[in-house]
Amino acid sequence: MGLDLLVIYGSVRTDRQGIRAARFVASACEGRGHRATLIDPKEVDLPLLDRMYKEYPAGEAPSAMERLAGQIREADAFIIVSGEYNHSIPPALSNLLDHYLEEWLWRPSAIVCYSAGSFGGVRAGVQLRAMLGELGMPSIPSMLPVPRVGEAFEDDGTPRDDAWHARASRFLGELEWYAEALKQRRASGVPY
Repeated sequence: MGLDLLVIYGSVRTDRQGIRAARFVASACEGRGHRATLIDPKEVDLPLLDRMYKEYPAGEAPSAMERLAGQIREADAFIIVSGEYNHSIPPALSNLLDHYLEEWLWRPSAIVCYSAGSFGGVRAGVQLRAMLGELGMPSIPSMLPVPRVGEAFEDDGTPRDDAWHARASRFLGELEWYAEALKQRRASGVPY
Protein backbone atom coordinates (compact mmCIF):
# COMPACT_ATOMS: atom_id res chain seq x y z
CA MET A 1 0.00 0.00 0.00
CA GLY A 2 1.48 3.32 -1.06
CA LEU A 3 2.19 6.38 1.00
CA ASP A 4 0.63 9.83 0.63
CA LEU A 5 3.57 12.15 -0.06
CA LEU A 6 3.69 15.90 -0.52
CA VAL A 7 6.52 17.18 -2.70
CA ILE A 8 6.89 20.80 -1.62
CA TYR A 9 8.76 23.03 -4.04
CA GLY A 10 10.24 26.29 -2.84
CA SER A 11 10.72 28.81 -5.64
CA VAL A 12 8.43 31.31 -7.34
CA ARG A 13 11.04 32.84 -9.67
CA THR A 14 10.12 33.39 -13.30
CA ASP A 15 12.89 31.25 -14.81
CA ARG A 16 13.05 28.67 -12.04
CA GLN A 17 14.94 25.48 -12.86
CA GLY A 18 14.33 23.49 -9.68
CA ILE A 19 10.76 22.71 -10.69
CA ARG A 20 12.34 20.10 -12.96
CA ALA A 21 13.85 18.33 -9.94
CA ALA A 22 10.51 18.52 -8.12
CA ARG A 23 8.74 16.94 -11.10
CA PHE A 24 11.37 14.21 -11.25
CA VAL A 25 10.97 13.37 -7.56
CA ALA A 26 7.17 13.35 -7.76
CA SER A 27 7.33 11.01 -10.76
CA ALA A 28 9.84 8.73 -8.99
CA CYS A 29 7.48 8.51 -5.99
CA GLU A 30 4.55 7.60 -8.22
CA GLY A 31 6.72 4.98 -9.92
CA ARG A 32 7.17 3.36 -6.50
CA GLY A 33 3.40 3.13 -5.98
CA HIS A 34 2.90 6.25 -3.86
CA ARG A 35 0.54 9.16 -4.29
CA ALA A 36 2.73 12.23 -4.77
CA THR A 37 1.21 15.69 -4.82
CA LEU A 38 3.43 18.53 -6.00
CA ILE A 39 2.84 21.66 -3.93
CA ASP A 40 3.99 24.73 -5.85
CA PRO A 41 4.00 28.00 -3.86
CA LYS A 42 3.33 29.86 -7.11
CA GLU A 43 0.03 28.00 -7.46
CA VAL A 44 -0.91 27.94 -3.77
CA ASP A 45 -0.27 31.70 -3.59
CA LEU A 46 -0.27 32.16 0.18
CA PRO A 47 0.11 35.75 1.39
CA LEU A 48 3.25 36.84 3.19
CA LEU A 49 2.93 35.47 6.68
CA ASP A 50 0.76 37.67 8.86
CA ARG A 51 -1.27 35.04 10.71
CA MET A 52 -0.53 31.33 10.89
CA TYR A 53 -3.28 28.91 9.90
CA LYS A 54 -3.89 28.06 13.56
CA GLU A 55 -4.52 31.74 14.37
CA TYR A 56 -7.67 31.87 12.26
CA PRO A 57 -10.98 30.89 13.86
CA ALA A 58 -12.23 27.53 12.55
CA GLY A 59 -13.52 27.90 8.99
CA GLU A 60 -12.20 31.44 8.50
CA ALA A 61 -8.76 30.80 7.00
CA PRO A 62 -8.38 31.75 3.33
CA SER A 63 -9.50 28.86 1.09
CA ALA A 64 -6.00 28.18 -0.31
CA MET A 65 -4.61 27.97 3.21
CA GLU A 66 -7.43 25.69 4.34
CA ARG A 67 -6.99 23.37 1.35
CA LEU A 68 -3.24 23.06 1.93
CA ALA A 69 -3.78 22.40 5.65
CA GLY A 70 -5.94 19.43 4.71
CA GLN A 71 -3.31 18.08 2.33
CA ILE A 72 -0.62 18.43 4.99
CA ARG A 73 -2.70 16.63 7.63
CA GLU A 74 -3.35 13.71 5.24
CA ALA A 75 0.30 13.26 4.21
CA ASP A 76 2.54 10.49 5.51
CA ALA A 77 5.75 12.36 4.70
CA PHE A 78 7.09 15.47 3.02
CA ILE A 79 9.79 15.91 0.40
CA ILE A 80 11.08 19.46 0.41
CA VAL A 81 12.72 20.63 -2.83
CA SER A 82 14.79 23.71 -2.14
CA GLY A 83 17.20 25.83 -4.10
CA GLU A 84 20.04 27.67 -2.47
CA TYR A 85 19.61 31.43 -2.26
CA ASN A 86 22.55 33.20 -0.62
CA HIS A 87 23.51 29.98 1.22
CA SER A 88 19.96 29.66 2.55
CA ILE A 89 16.46 28.63 1.50
CA PRO A 90 14.13 30.58 -0.80
CA PRO A 91 11.79 33.03 0.95
CA ALA A 92 8.71 31.48 -0.72
CA LEU A 93 9.55 28.12 0.87
CA SER A 94 10.02 29.62 4.32
CA ASN A 95 6.75 31.51 3.94
CA LEU A 96 4.82 28.37 2.97
CA LEU A 97 6.31 26.25 5.76
CA ASP A 98 5.82 28.93 8.43
CA HIS A 99 2.06 29.21 7.83
CA TYR A 100 1.57 25.86 9.58
CA LEU A 101 2.80 24.11 12.70
CA GLU A 102 0.69 21.34 14.25
CA GLU A 103 -0.21 20.10 10.77
CA TRP A 104 3.41 19.00 10.15
CA LEU A 105 3.90 17.07 13.39
CA TRP A 106 5.02 13.45 13.68
CA ARG A 107 5.85 12.86 9.99
CA PRO A 108 9.31 12.68 8.43
CA SER A 109 10.67 14.93 5.76
CA ALA A 110 13.35 14.48 3.14
CA ILE A 111 15.42 17.19 1.51
CA VAL A 112 16.13 17.54 -2.20
CA CYS A 113 18.40 20.54 -2.63
CA TYR A 114 19.72 22.04 -5.83
CA SER A 115 21.80 24.83 -7.26
CA ALA A 116 23.11 26.08 -10.56
CA GLY A 117 26.64 25.28 -9.38
CA SER A 118 28.50 22.20 -8.29
CA PHE A 119 27.50 22.08 -4.59
CA GLY A 120 23.90 21.08 -5.28
CA GLY A 121 22.37 23.42 -2.72
CA VAL A 122 23.70 21.54 0.32
CA ARG A 123 24.26 24.72 2.32
CA ALA A 124 20.53 25.46 2.08
CA GLY A 125 19.81 21.82 2.89
CA VAL A 126 21.76 22.03 6.14
CA GLN A 127 19.80 25.11 7.23
CA LEU A 128 16.53 23.55 6.12
CA ARG A 129 17.21 20.48 8.26
CA ALA A 130 17.13 22.61 11.44
CA MET A 131 13.92 24.35 10.38
CA LEU A 132 12.13 21.10 9.52
CA GLY A 133 13.05 19.60 12.89
CA GLU A 134 11.67 22.65 14.67
CA LEU A 135 8.42 22.32 12.71
CA GLY A 136 8.06 18.72 13.93
CA MET A 137 8.93 16.93 10.69
CA PRO A 138 12.57 15.90 11.16
CA SER A 139 14.45 15.09 8.00
CA ILE A 140 15.89 11.70 7.18
CA PRO A 141 19.71 11.46 7.36
CA SER A 142 20.26 11.47 3.58
CA MET A 143 19.77 14.39 1.22
CA LEU A 144 19.44 14.30 -2.54
CA PRO A 145 21.60 17.17 -3.84
CA VAL A 146 21.23 18.21 -7.48
CA PRO A 147 24.18 20.17 -8.85
CA ARG A 148 23.75 22.10 -12.10
CA VAL A 149 19.99 21.61 -11.90
CA GLY A 150 19.36 23.28 -15.27
CA GLU A 151 21.37 20.56 -16.98
CA ALA A 152 20.15 17.58 -14.91
CA PHE A 153 16.53 17.27 -16.07
CA GLU A 154 14.26 18.09 -18.97
CA ASP A 155 11.38 20.53 -18.34
CA ASP A 156 9.02 17.65 -17.53
CA GLY A 157 11.45 16.20 -14.96
CA THR A 158 12.92 13.46 -17.15
CA PRO A 159 16.54 12.96 -16.05
CA ARG A 160 19.25 13.48 -18.64
CA ASP A 161 21.38 10.88 -16.86
CA ASP A 162 19.85 7.53 -15.86
CA ALA A 163 21.98 7.53 -12.69
CA TRP A 164 19.34 9.81 -11.15
CA HIS A 165 16.97 6.85 -10.94
CA ALA A 166 19.37 4.89 -8.71
CA ARG A 167 20.10 7.95 -6.54
CA ALA A 168 16.39 8.62 -6.08
CA SER A 169 15.66 4.97 -5.34
CA ARG A 170 18.05 4.83 -2.41
CA PHE A 171 16.89 8.21 -1.09
CA LEU A 172 13.19 7.33 -1.39
CA GLY A 173 13.74 3.91 0.15
CA GLU A 174 15.11 5.61 3.25
CA LEU A 175 12.16 8.01 3.40
CA GLU A 176 9.71 5.12 3.02
CA TRP A 177 11.26 3.34 6.01
CA TYR A 178 10.86 6.39 8.24
CA ALA A 179 7.39 7.23 6.90
CA GLU A 180 6.08 3.70 7.48
CA ALA A 181 7.59 3.50 10.96
CA LEU A 182 6.15 6.84 12.04
CA LYS A 183 2.78 6.09 10.43
CA GLN A 184 2.55 2.95 12.56
CA ARG A 185 3.49 4.86 15.72
CA ARG A 186 0.99 7.67 14.99
CA ALA A 187 -1.76 5.04 14.77
CA SER A 188 -0.93 4.16 18.41
CA GLY A 189 -1.04 7.81 19.50
CA VAL A 190 1.43 10.65 19.82
CA PRO A 191 3.24 11.98 22.90
CA TYR A 192 0.88 14.94 23.31
